[in-house]
Amino acid sequence: MTVLRTTPDPEALTFTIVAEFAAPPAAVWELWADPRKLERWWGPPTWPARFAEHDLVVGGRSHYVMTGPDGGQAHGWWLVTAVDAPRSLEFEDGFAREDGSPDDSLPTTTARVVVEDTGGSSRMTVVSRFASAEQMQQLAGMGMEEGMRLAMGQMDDLLVAA
Repeated sequence: MTVLRTTPDPEALTFTIVAEFAAPPAAVWELWADPRKLERWWGPPTWPARFAEHDLVVGGRSHYVMTGPDGGQAHGWWLVTAVDAPRSLEFEDGFAREDGSPDDSLPTTTARVVVEDTGGSSRMTVVSRFASAEQMQQLAGMGMEEGMRLAMGQMDDLLVAA
């Protein structure tokens, strides 16, 4: 399995997920950079994503919608705050309305993605940071940990196919 561990840290207000891949960092990076590849793993298998907008530059925005098995939809947005391809990416991540505008009634997190060369393979670490313990608990209750683990578990197959 790709995902090695998931670590919620309520004191630091972070959730960390670490995964390893039998692929070079550039290939793992492409799974973040290419919206057609990103939508093949962003979201759990039963909630596939479609990116209507994805601009992976500082100040760039992304808007996506995930569609559940019952047809229900969840919209999300990113605001990219740092990019060092193919090594790291930082972005604000939140829920959105249908038009892609932020839905301020739900929590926003910040995410930092680091992709490291481990000598013929890659290690990816994603740290999500929360504004408060309440927001962390709310997103955990919505299935964030399981959802991210399942979503990232799809990356291996995409790297093999590349």
